[in-house]
Amino acid sequence: MRLSLLLPLLLLSGPPPTPGMEDAAFPHMGESSQPPPRACPPRCSCPRADTVDCNGLDLQVFPDNITRAAQHLSLQNNQLQELPYNELSRLSSLRTLNLHNNLLSSEGLPDEAFESLTQLQHIYVAHNKLSVAPQFLPRSLRVADLAANQVTEIFPLTFGEKPALSLSSNRLSYLPPSLPPSLERLHLQNNFISKVPRGALSRQTHLRELYLQHNQLTDSGLDATTFSKLHHLEYLDLSHNQLASVPAALPRSLAVLHLGRNCIRWVEAARLRGARGLRYLLLQHNQLGATGLPPGALRPLRGLHTLHLYGNRLERVPLALPRRLRALVLPHNHVTVLGARDLAGMPGLAELNLAYNRLVSAHVHRRAFRPLRALRSLDLAGNRLTRVPGGLPGGLHTLRLQRNQLRALEPELLAGLNELRELSLAHNHLRIGDIGPGTWHELQALQVLDLSHNELSFVPPDLPEALEELHLQGNRIGHVGSEAFLSTPRLRALFLRANRLHMTSIAPEAFLGLLHLSVVDTAGNPEQVLVQLPPTAPRQPRAGGP
Repeated sequence: MRLSLLLPLLLLSGPPPTPGMEDAAFPHMGESSQPPPRACPPRCSCPRADTVDCNGLDLQVFPDNITRAAQHLSLQNNQLQELPYNELSRLSSLRTLNLHNNLLSSEGLPDEAFESLTQLQHIYVAHNKLSVAPQFLPRSLRVADLAANQVTEIFPLTFGEKPALSLSSNRLSYLPPSLPPSLERLHLQNNFISKVPRGALSRQTHLRELYLQHNQLTDSGLDATTFSKLHHLEYLDLSHNQLASVPAALPRSLAVLHLGRNCIRWVEAARLRGARGLRYLLLQHNQLGATGLPPGALRPLRGLHTLHLYGNRLERVPLALPRRLRALVLPHNHVTVLGARDLAGMPGLAELNLAYNRLVSAHVHRRAFRPLRALRSLDLAGNRLTRVPGGLPGGLHTLRLQRNQLRALEPELLAGLNELRELSLAHNHLRIGDIGPGTWHELQALQVLDLSHNELSFVPPDLPEALEELHLQGNRIGHVGSEAFLSTPRLRALFLRANRLHMTSIAPEAFLGLLHLSVVDTAGNPEQVLVQLPPTAPRQPRAGGP
């Protein structure tokens, strides 16, 4: 299952579409066989016989003279404070009613306001001032958007049989009871919900997506039955709450579980045993410490694809992770050691992010990365490494080592990286003499090389032939000789800003043969640098000057 397939089909927290657009809210109904409609309300537009658009007119009073044949009525972005029952009730053909972004209060909305609209399918009342949801909504309704109001109370029979419902950004303190059993998508984010009453979700067996992020849920606000009946649930977002543990009895159908920004200190294996279909588990910004993920705690999740542990307090890579894991994201933790077997058992891992931990070269075993034969991206930025780790997998495409303490590049440590395409060594302490002879010969597929913000005094010689983008900004380069780029005929972009170059520091012949070069950035040097591209090079804007 791809994550993109789980995203909402309707962005219910934003303004709904305007009339006349080709979308679900105002579908094309074909040529009307009815007689010409009555005159359009003043200042409104009526592009079709069944559509009345009064969007953004600062109306303070409900417009009269709306044709009874109207099926789509847009009153969004006005200043309406009340809806007159008599005017609304005669529009019995309405299918879409858009009241988004007005000043409607519950007092200005009669209990029976929508009861006579027996054809209504879409209602948008987001961004108003309702404190109570409308008491009676027609059974025909399929989408109800009441986001961004001040709702604190919902009547049991309000929502009937709606498959999509948005109550986000209100003032609800608990999950409403008596929600429609037919619900497939429920938005309750950005409320004050601290409790899901027992049985509140017991009948919503068709629910696929549930959004409860940015609430005040604690462990005591959930119980072992909260999610147990949701046999079709695929996407559950509980991030930005106050949970101290993983919820119990998660359904087997669950594919994406967001638990980021909670207070979770420990993951109990039994809590995840039922969620065997989980593909994406996000636990970033919790309080997982040295014992927060016991060995094998996630082993039951055999199909897990991605594990996010960003911003915790883990001191080592968790052991016995699922064998089919493809992406392990662990930046901003306290990892200090990588042993020979710490990464074993994940033969399919393609992405490993250990950036901004506390790794030092002496505590990274020379065989730590050897088991990761499928690895394509390795991020070790922001650690305390003084040399490139050994035993890197030959299939790597991207290696990030910026913001370490590298003082040497040794050819043997880069040997075998025949597929490496991007290498970042920015913000280290490298000097020309620290780059061993033949270092770049090992990287014949390299296309992007970042050596910015080091201590280089000139362009490193014998760079890879495949190189297309070279970052040398923020070094100590004072001269670029005529042979500086003889080995890089495919170079397209060169960054030399903030060095020590003067007006005549670049030899006139330096760029001869670079037929693809289109960007040369020399800004921020002591003097304006004159750059002459080859006559056949593409003429695109390039930076230059002080």
